[in-house]
Amino acid sequence: MKKISLDNIFRIFIWLFSLIGGAIVSIHFDKIYFYDWFNSTTFHVISLLTGYLLLKQILKASRNTGRYLAAMGRQGNIPRLQTNRLVTSGRYACMRHPMHFGLLFFPFAFALLLGSPTFILILAPLEMLLMILMIKWIEEPQAEKKFGEAYKIYKKEVPFFNFKMSCLKKLLEEENVQKK
Repeated sequence: MKKISLDNIFRIFIWLFSLIGGAIVSIHFDKIYFYDWFNSTTFHVISLLTGYLLLKQILKASRNTGRYLAAMGRQGNIPRLQTNRLVTSGRYACMRHPMHFGLLFFPFAFALLLGSPTFILILAPLEMLLMILMIKWIEEPQAEKKFGEAYKIYKKEVPFFNFKMSCLKKLLEEENVQKK
């Protein structure tokens, strides 16, 4: 059985702590500052449907990029959620962090599902910013250390995230991936 590395366990913990803690804090503040929204059935129905649709797209993009990364970036018996090959093709030719890009919107989708105005307007954007900073300050330096000059060249040629419609469509397209 392949184990998950400690740095990935730490990231997962931070992510879960942010979501669960954010939910608890935001519901408390919603009852005080957003009482009308918090008790509005219309707001909750719209929020729930929007959150569901967004979550569906996030999970699709994450599944697609995760499968591609697992097939192309892993060689040999290495811990789960780790790579040992630099992937620069497919979705990764479009942006350096396509899986993170999809997951970046998870706190917002979760906030919409929860129907929490405080989470939607304040905490989800802060959590999204935290995720971007973690990618910039943790993921990027680790990738440079792991892949060296090849990653530095890739970093110069491919943007961190890419909002072009053609790139966003690639995230959602199913792709038949065969391991190289």
